[in-house]
Amino acid sequence: MIRVAFQLQIDPALIDEYVARHTPVWPEMLAEIAAAGRRNYSLFLGDGGRLFGYYEVDDDTAAQAYLAASPIAARWEAEMSRFFVGLDGRPDQAATPLAEVFNLHDQLATAAASSESDPS
Repeated sequence: MIRVAFQLQIDPALIDEYVARHTPVWPEMLAEIAAAGRRNYSLFLGDGGRLFGYYEVDDDTAAQAYLAASPIAARWEAEMSRFFVGLDGRPDQAATPLAEVFNLHDQLATAAASSESDPS
C-alpha cells in the first residue's frame, strides 16, 4: 500500500463555494475515485485556502491513469479547476506531492521487529 499526500492552493475568495461543492461530491465521481483504487481519501483545508489531501492506493500510477482517462473525472476536474491558484493542469494530476517523513505504524512495526531480533 502507498500513502499519498498532496497540497493545493484554493483561491481564498472561493473557499466557501469549494467546501459546498464537496458537500457532497457527485456520486459518480466518488465511484470513479473508488474504481481507480484510491481509498481512505481525505481533504483538509488550512488557513488561507491551503488544501492538503491524503489517500492510500496500491498502484498510484494506475490510479492516476484511470482517472486521467475517465470522462466523469475530466468533467469534475474541469469544473473544479477554477478554484485553484497557480495550478498548471488538472487538479487531480498536477497537485504538489508531499514527502512522508514520519508514519507511526511503520515506526512501531520497525521498533517491534528490532526488539524481537535483539536477544538481550
